[in-house]
Amino acid sequence: MKKIFSVLLLVMVIFTFAFNSPALAADAAKGAKLFSANCAQCHAGGKNLVNAAKTLKKEALQKFDMYSEEAIITQVTKGKGAMPAFKGRLKPEQIEDVAAYVLGQADNGWK
Repeated sequence: MKKIFSVLLLVMVIFTFAFNSPALAADAAKGAKLFSANCAQCHAGGKNLVNAAKTLKKEALQKFDMYSEEAIITQVTKGKGAMPAFKGRLKPEQIEDVAAYVLGQADNGWK
């Protein structure tokens, strides 16, 4: 009986890990729409109309330790300086989508 239980438990564990769908990654296409509606007023083309030195270009993101999804998510969520907080305006998943979009655009030179 103990052996049968162990085998069943092992089979359940294998099926759980083998057929469990992975967590959904952020959606940069959705992020592009959200960016256009919420961010482009100040950050069109990866620029920064408020502080020209702190653009969304890869080099600036790296220079200011913002070249990661976590850093961008924190900045968009909490805001900082002239940047307003979007917590409450955007859902966490939407902020993740925006971060994915920003990093993708930074990697592609905002083309």
